[in-house]
Amino acid sequence: MITIAVDCMGGDHGPVVTLPACSRFLDQHAEVQLILVGLPQSMAGYTHARARVVLASEVVTMDDSLEVALRRKKDSSMRVAIMQVKDGAAQAAVSAGNTGALMAISRYLLKTLDGIDRPAIAGQIPNAKGAATTVLDMGANVDCTAEHLLQFAVMGSALVSVLSGEDNPSVGLLNIGEEAIKGNEVIKKAGDLLRTAAKTGDLNFYGNVEGNDIFKGTADIVVCDGFVGNVALKASEGLAGMIVDFLKKEFSRNILTKMSAIAAYPVISALKKRMDHRRYNGGALLGLRGLVFKSHGSADELAFGFALSRAYDAARNNLLDRVRVRIAHAAPLLAADVSIESQAVFPL
Repeated sequence: MITIAVDCMGGDHGPVVTLPACSRFLDQHAEVQLILVGLPQSMAGYTHARARVVLASEVVTMDDSLEVALRRKKDSSMRVAIMQVKDGAAQAAVSAGNTGALMAISRYLLKTLDGIDRPAIAGQIPNAKGAATTVLDMGANVDCTAEHLLQFAVMGSALVSVLSGEDNPSVGLLNIGEEAIKGNEVIKKAGDLLRTAAKTGDLNFYGNVEGNDIFKGTADIVVCDGFVGNVALKASEGLAGMIVDFLKKEFSRNILTKMSAIAAYPVISALKKRMDHRRYNGGALLGLRGLVFKSHGSADELAFGFALSRAYDAARNNLLDRVRVRIAHAAPLLAADVSIESQAVFPL
């Protein structure tokens, strides 16, 4: 039985979305139980045979600073949910709350794994192959050293091996060109480290990739700093929405286009489903001594359910142990450069 702790108060919608999503998720997975954390008035009356309610007295808002979230709100639903992981009551935690606060609280309570300097957020972007490209970092670290990018690649490889069943997923380094001589000094050094890791069997390094390769599915994993990764995420969501809106408008212009839409409905429906960013919701905070997943703050019931599914898959497939094994194997290469201090966190 897998146990997942859920911050029911996080996100733009809170319990209005999280509680129905949890009920639906429990009905679909008989081998899961949930620990639901929230304010007394919000959790009153909620019952499910495989759900246990744990009360909190505070909520971390989207506008709270890291100091407020970490130092002042010590009984927030977010912190209580992560404490369930720290205390061993749950194998994973899920929250749609303030990204910076979630990362700060998770790092403070759970600590980072040996050999990892900074946790990273790993998310998925749909690609042309009908699957998804895993990208990290997606916003936790604005400035990164080459060593950090190597760490992201090692952790991302463990994540994809769990989610896809691929033992040796390919890793691409996001750059302005495929040639090894391109990019700034950090990227060039990261490329050297990744090539060395490939020679020692720690990674399946594809090489440099460009932005369009994320959508082509050229590599299973793409590593970059959090600034670039977050921009890529938001751009992909915006592009998907624009395409869907364009098709709706074009096929509703007149009777002929409406008839064409009926004929093309199966194709349009499949495209819409493939590009629906809600189906890829749930970013893993990799590098911690526990599993924490970040849902989009604007997630609806469907999207939050997929975040729960990501956490469930990671827990039942022992993601944490697999990350530890890969880190241990790559330990000689993972000498973290801590010369750049952690910067602001971008919200997912």
